[in-house]
Amino acid sequence: MTELLRPGQHIVFIGDSITDCGRRDLRPPYGDGYLSLVRAFSIARRPELGLRWTNRGIAGNTVRDLAARWDEDVVALRPDWLSVMIGINDIWRSFTGQPDEAVPLDEYEQTLRSLLRRAVDVTGCRLVLADPYLIESDRDDPQRVQTIRYGEVVAALAAEFDAVHVRTQAAFDRVLETSAPSDWSRDRVHPNLPGHALIAETFLTALGLSATGVRPAE
Repeated sequence: MTELLRPGQHIVFIGDSITDCGRRDLRPPYGDGYLSLVRAFSIARRPELGLRWTNRGIAGNTVRDLAARWDEDVVALRPDWLSVMIGINDIWRSFTGQPDEAVPLDEYEQTLRSLLRRAVDVTGCRLVLADPYLIESDRDDPQRVQTIRYGEVVAALAAEFDAVHVRTQAAFDRVLETSAPSDWSRDRVHPNLPGHALIAETFLTALGLSATGVRPAE
């Protein structure tokens, strides 16, 4: 795989609770979720890169919340790489009795595109875009059907911005062929440790930092 990351680069992650994972209180500064695992394995596998990592996830966020803090939490940090995973709350609120807080698909697409464009135009960063997901085996489940639609927006934006596309929904769909949703999450959204490990491995593979090809210790 073509080398993507360069020595000394700064990688900023932004999103909702899946990215936050206690980084603001119990587990500063990276949280104890997929980002922490991505960072740890990246350092272990490629220590010479000397990458810098910043977590700007906030639990409960939608794209509307990202828009309100984008300049402070993204643009001002001048990332070399910006990783965005957002959309679960935008969808979920429609299914939890909070329809006014849900973000319609067209607003989601327009807002996310505008935010990505500003980040790229101002900072020159490369993008990593991860799909929203639902850990659900039933392909006809209404929330899962809606999640796929939002994921299609992310896939299209990844192509539009020549971004690294992290296919988290596909990763969960693959493991759900031989396991149950409860093996990965208590509520189909917030992953347990194996769930975060699956997301992390999907990120690492997309970034060319998977264990494949790593020379074992002698």
